[in-house]
Amino acid sequence: MEMKISELADICNVNKETIRYYERQSLIVQPYRNHSGYRIYGTATVKRINFIKKMQYLGFSLSEIHKLLGVVDKDSDRCKDMYQFVSEKQQDVDKKINDLQHIQKVLNELKDCCPNERDLYACPMIEHVIEDVEKEEGPV
Repeated sequence: MEMKISELADICNVNKETIRYYERQSLIVQPYRNHSGYRIYGTATVKRINFIKKMQYLGFSLSEIHKLLGVVDKDSDRCKDMYQFVSEKQQDVDKKINDLQHIQKVLNELKDCCPNERDLYACPMIEHVIEDVEKEEGPV
């Protein structure tokens, strides 16, 4: 199936400029052009763009996806490299989850120390944060 850039954009639910950007970044191959100069794409490009969008949804940056596509495009050791790449990303996500859980805990502690009296001059939340910083780094 052959399609022009507008058709490809509609099928993949992306902007035409996104497709051009992917071409410039070598995320998708440069399409051939017909006699009128229009870019002509095939179903392989649809699959590739859908792969890119899925990986973005999973939290991969475009530079990570570019590296990942290098793994996908290789003929040998493809599975091993993909496993390693995804394992590293999973470790990164696990760290971010732990960091966010810590932040959530600290925010809950801050809320708990607040008497919910808005006209107080000395804010217990601010005092709590200052005390934590002094514990971690010494006096400010």
